Amino acid sequence: MTHSDTENAAWTGLALVTGASSGIGLELARQFAKHGYDLVIAAEDDGIETVAPELRTAGERSVQVEAVRADLATPEGIQRLVTCVGDRPLVAAALNAGIGAGGSFTENDLAAELRLIDLNVKSTVALAKPLLRDMVAREEGRMLITSSIASTLPGSYHAVYNASKSFLQSFAEALQDELKDSPVTVTSLMPGPTDTQFFRRAGMEDTRVGQSDSKDDPAEVARQGFEAMMAGRDRVVAESLMTKAQELANKVVPDKLKAAAHRKMAEPKGG
Repeated sequence: MTHSDTENAAWTGLALVTGASSGIGLELARQFAKHGYDLVIAAEDDGIETVAPELRTAGERSVQVEAVRADLATPEGIQRLVTCVGDRPLVAAALNAGIGAGGSFTENDLAAELRLIDLNVKSTVALAKPLLRDMVAREEGRMLITSSIASTLPGSYHAVYNASKSFLQSFAEALQDELKDSPVTVTSLMPGPTDTQFFRRAGMEDTRVGQSDSKDDPAEVARQGFEAMMAGRDRVVAESLMTKAQELANKVVPDKLKAAAHRKMAEPKGG
């Protein structure tokens, strides 16, 4: 069974979404629920338990939704989620959990930036390992990894975050090549600035990008990501034409110019 054979296959069963209490993760969970998938959803905050009832009735038929409150920046949180999934076969997994940390690298708190690496990078790798092993053994499965348009440029005043997303993009592309002869697919979702709580949580409200009114719609980002994953596509740049144009431009613009442009968007206005 090849990638092309599975593009139009009907997928049903159990799916996992991390970072699902709000933003793009919640909208990805809604996409799965609307399409009839049972869900395991995970996040660190208690909002994950609040959204579960709404997700159960988001589609034409009710689905089962299991909410797991777990801090995936810790080994214990990762193990809790892995144990919760157990030996149940997942037909799809959206590894979306992530945080940002804006500001000057020399002034930012080291512990906060190491926590960012633990969540954005280490948890993705730690979850992808057992999930993909199981999918490959069963010759069935879809995985979505939330990268970012930030992966395509040096992130002045967002240095560790952009670097974490560059890791995830490279990681996803490497897995795609390793699995090219398998029916299991890995898709990277590359959103641009999106209208979520991200900028507030990253301490970036006093920046041009944080205050911009032209952020993308998380529901549309999630819809495009879900459809790309289910079609077995390698990646999707979501969701606006502006974000897609930026991704194309970043392929040819020198890194120094991209870093300078990012500085203008991400440097605190008081800086």
